[in-house]
Amino acid sequence: MVGLCKTKPYMLSETQEVWMTNTGNIHSKLPHWDLKDLYTSPESKALEIDLAKARKDAAAFHKNYFGKVLKLSGNEIGDAIGSYENIDERLSRIMSYAQLLHSGDVTSPEISRFFQTTREAITEISAKLVFFTLELNQIDDGDLVKKLKSEKLAYYSTWLRDLRMFIPHELNEEMERLIHDKRVAGSAAWIRLFDETMARMRVEVDGQQKTVEEALHDLSDGNGEVRRKSAKALGKKFEENVNLFSLITNTLAKDKEIDDRWRDFTEPQSARNLTNLVEDEVVDALTKAVNDSYPTLSHRYYKLKAGWFGKKKIDYWDRNAPLSEDDSESIPWEKAKALVLNAYRAFSPELSRIGEKFFDNRWIDADPRPGKVGGAFSHPTVPSAHPYLLLNYMGRPRDVMTLAHELGHGVHQVLAGPQGHLKSDTPLTLAETASVFGEMLTFRSMLDSETNLGRRKVMLANKVEDMLNTVIRQVAFYQFELQIHNERRKGELSAEQICQTWMDVQRDSLGPAVRLHDEYKYFWTYIPHFIHSPFYVYAYAFGDCLVNSLYAVYESGSNGFEDRYLDMLRAGGTLHHKDLLAPFGLDASDRNFWSAGLGVISGLIDELEKIG
Repeated sequence: MVGLCKTKPYMLSETQEVWMTNTGNIHSKLPHWDLKDLYTSPESKALEIDLAKARKDAAAFHKNYFGKVLKLSGNEIGDAIGSYENIDERLSRIMSYAQLLHSGDVTSPEISRFFQTTREAITEISAKLVFFTLELNQIDDGDLVKKLKSEKLAYYSTWLRDLRMFIPHELNEEMERLIHDKRVAGSAAWIRLFDETMARMRVEVDGQQKTVEEALHDLSDGNGEVRRKSAKALGKKFEENVNLFSLITNTLAKDKEIDDRWRDFTEPQSARNLTNLVEDEVVDALTKAVNDSYPTLSHRYYKLKAGWFGKKKIDYWDRNAPLSEDDSESIPWEKAKALVLNAYRAFSPELSRIGEKFFDNRWIDADPRPGKVGGAFSHPTVPSAHPYLLLNYMGRPRDVMTLAHELGHGVHQVLAGPQGHLKSDTPLTLAETASVFGEMLTFRSMLDSETNLGRRKVMLANKVEDMLNTVIRQVAFYQFELQIHNERRKGELSAEQICQTWMDVQRDSLGPAVRLHDEYKYFWTYIPHFIHSPFYVYAYAFGDCLVNSLYAVYESGSNGFEDRYLDMLRAGGTLHHKDLLAPFGLDASDRNFWSAGLGVISGLIDELEKIG
């Protein structure tokens, strides 16, 4: 359950719900990534050689170690883990290339076939490795303590520590291999169906055929009628496909329930929490704190925004509408790059130097184009290569924030890389730290340089909306998932049941100042997180609140903050949240920690109320 070719889902930052449009010259020079540092093409000889070597090495590994791990010395286990790591990194390099190529054009039949064929080959090869972690976890605790005196094995002690957390939930080797093999024709196939359906979907707005991303982008248009028409058109298209999306949701939820039942996870979210190396109680404390803050945050802000629009209520399509004071011009890519790197440099020259590599070496794909996956992500690939960023850059201030966010991920992944393939992965709860911190650095830099009161109001409003999307909306998503997965355990859900649950949760989180029209009940259908990574979404709220508290320590002038911060990023997955936050005097298990983070958002709303 740990390791085994860690494929990455397409993670879309929820602060970026809107994307593609005709932006004219704004993206005429936007970068396309160069994947040659992985492989030059799907027909690459190097790829063919790596696949053959991985197949051969996996077979040899199985022959050398299957059924023998318990008898090995500490040094021998250390050597075995090193071999396992090398094979898994090679498999991850191959799969990373296939994923990145596919994300650039999910509608291409040739690329889709390559992606699926590669995934099937990787699944077949990695099945030979399934036994290894199971046998490692069969080592008696006392015996392992003795073996860890070996320097070779001690190097992997933190990886073994996290691996052994899964012992109560592991099955026998045959069952694990069966589940592993069937995934490619099970959950992975349904995820692919969702992705390709969304990519091919076209929404008719005023006689024009638009992609879902283009129509979603219209929800932030300055013209209210454009927002309304696109929202209605999206609702209609989602309704037309709701039975398919309901089937996908029901099937994946049932698949997860079966997996949870066999692995003895009593709660649907517990498997995700364990993978995130965070206790159920900590997540519960976060979600309760956010729930309690609905009236003082989202409800208060949207009432304020309705007043700015001269209304008692705003329609749901006005939630991300620009303010009348928003006279922002499109921000060219080069200016966005300078804004982000300068903000990083003011905090840490080292962060900025690493960030520059992404621009200088074509590690970024920012051009919106048909067939390209929507949203944004940073794919870490493997430590022997480097991360790649995917954006859909529109030239708006929010897109600059997206660049700062994803670059934060990328820099974090570079800093953690020396930990090696098995130890560099950061749990999702902490993986958002550098990205949200990078956003905050950039936002504060831009806000501090703005003297016009109207533009400051716009910047503050945009930041509050992004934070509400990141914290309030994500926890609402999490609660929606909880209800759906819990109800699915009782039987298949109708489309009407799913829609009703969605509306109930949205009303609670958005508050009485947002009017939800009937078609909004179908808007759960396009959220990819529910499909790709169940219960991932609370990690956004975790990261945002954590960074708010962390940033407060930074602003207080804490001595040595930069060094402690960089050490935290370099730790990768070797330290848990308690150990990572302790040097800053923070503790995520303390409910006051979350209240302090949410207080930052409340303070920004206070400032907006003063501006009026």
